[in-house]
Amino acid sequence: MSAVGLWAQVRGHAMTDGHGPDGNERLTALTAAALVVLLALEGVTIVSLSTLLTPHIFIGVVLIPPVLLKLGSTGYRFVRYYTGDRSYRDAGPPATALRMLAPLLVLLTVAVFASGVALVVAGSGHGSTLFTVHKASFILWFIVAAIHIVYYVFRVPRIVGAESGRPPRARGAANRGVRFAALAGALVVGVGLGLAFLPSAHTWERKNPPGHGDGRAHVVQVARAATPRAGRPSSG
Repeated sequence: MSAVGLWAQVRGHAMTDGHGPDGNERLTALTAAALVVLLALEGVTIVSLSTLLTPHIFIGVVLIPPVLLKLGSTGYRFVRYYTGDRSYRDAGPPATALRMLAPLLVLLTVAVFASGVALVVAGSGHGSTLFTVHKASFILWFIVAAIHIVYYVFRVPRIVGAESGRPPRARGAANRGVRFAALAGALVVGVGLGLAFLPSAHTWERKNPPGHGDGRAHVVQVARAATPRAGRPSSG
């Protein structure tokens, strides 16, 4: 493929009237943009889980409905394309490499979120099988997701701009309100779920204090035991 052809594929087709595959792509791009913001916030919490564990769990749960919305929109496009819908066939498939990575990305996405929720609900701590699965699946997911994001980094801003930067009566406004409502609904449900999970997050954090499982907590406990308490004479 020539450089011009590759750039055309990366940039995507021209925006049309907001119906069919164009509307589907707009919804997918809007949801992707929201996910990038939420994932960036989640990344900040990963830098210091010892102090940001509860926000990490909260944002992780908030992410679930928008992730499901994006999986739904891409899955719908997949079904319409492979069942021979003319408009979706004319729009064309994603790049071959992305089609090959898609099943792995979906599998890893499910693994990351399912293991994370199960970890909190079950109360399993550091060193547990669930914790290992969550950590390993996240590392693999991050690599695959990074490839996916890099491919769409030029396309998504253009689509989001076309979707949000024009007056309601402009070309491409068909079902715009429905798409924004779907994304807003997913975010509201996500926040509600996140708030519902806060008690479980606090419980998990109490059961698994910072440093637990890496030897630091034990060192602190030994140091405290060896230090005489103020106001109490040391024995011996």
